[in-house]
Amino acid sequence: MKKITTLCFLMASISNFAQQNNLDSISNWTKKGTFTLLFNQASFSNWIAGGENAVSGTVSINYDFNYKRGNWAWDNKIITKYGISNISGTGSRKTDDQFEFNSLVSKKTSTNWSYSFFTNIRSQFTTGYDYSSAEKKVTSDFFAPGYITIGPGIIYKKSDHFNINIAPATTKATFVSEDFSGQYGTEIGETSLYQLGFYTSIYYKATLMDNVTVENIFNAYANYLEEPQNIDLNYQINFVMQINKYLSTNLNLHMIIDDNASRYIQFKQLFGLGVNYIF
Repeated sequence: MKKITTLCFLMASISNFAQQNNLDSISNWTKKGTFTLLFNQASFSNWIAGGENAVSGTVSINYDFNYKRGNWAWDNKIITKYGISNISGTGSRKTDDQFEFNSLVSKKTSTNWSYSFFTNIRSQFTTGYDYSSAEKKVTSDFFAPGYITIGPGIIYKKSDHFNINIAPATTKATFVSEDFSGQYGTEIGETSLYQLGFYTSIYYKATLMDNVTVENIFNAYANYLEEPQNIDLNYQINFVMQINKYLSTNLNLHMIIDDNASRYIQFKQLFGLGVNYIF
C-alpha cells in the first residue's frame, strides 16, 4: 500500500506541474528514443578445444522527453533493459533486468545554474535468482527492491551533454515485498526503509572520435541518519561505436556499491553487436 501511495503522489505532482506550465504546447517538447537489440552467439561442432553452444540477447529502450519554456525546464529519461541467455545443458537464464526513470524540474537563475527538484525511480521487471548454489535462490523481484529518491537542489548544466546536480536534502525510500522483509536495509517485519541524506549526480556524454561516443551516468548518496561514511555509488558507462544507421558495437559497464543490498561490489558488463532503431 505504501508503494502505491508514494507512486500516486509522484504522478499527481508531475501532472500538476504539467497543468501549471501548459505542457500542451507541443513546440516546447523535444523527444528522442533508441531501441537496441544486443546479440551474442557462440556455436561449436566437433571442436576439440571444447565449448558449449550459447546465444544471448538484450533488449533496451532509452527514451528522453524534455520540455523547455522560458527559464523553466523539465527533463525526463527512461532506461529499460532485459536480457536472456541460453547455454547448452544449462537452459535459459536472465542476464539483465533494469528499469530506471529520471525526472528533473529546474528553473534557471543564471547562464548555467538552476534551482532543481529531481525524482529517480529504480527497480526491475521480473524475479532474480542466485545460481551459485545447487538449488537456485530467489534474490529479488519486481519492485523488491524498489528505490524512489527525491529532493530539491541546484544544478549546473553546461549543455545537454554535461550536467551536475547537487541535492543536500534528499529522501531515499527503499521498498521490498514481505518475502524480502529484513533485507536491503529494512528491519525484520518491515517492507520499507526511509533515509535522509546528500545526493549528487553527474551526466557526461562525449564523442571520442568519428562514430564513437561514450556516455557516463554517475550518482552518489550518503545517509545522514546512519553510517554516512558508507556512500552508495551507481556508475554506468556506455560505449557505442556506430557502424551504420542501424548497426553498432556496444559496451556497457555498470558498477553498484550499496551496503544495504550487498557487502560486495556489484559489477556487470555487456558487449555485443547492436541493432538500433531511433524513434
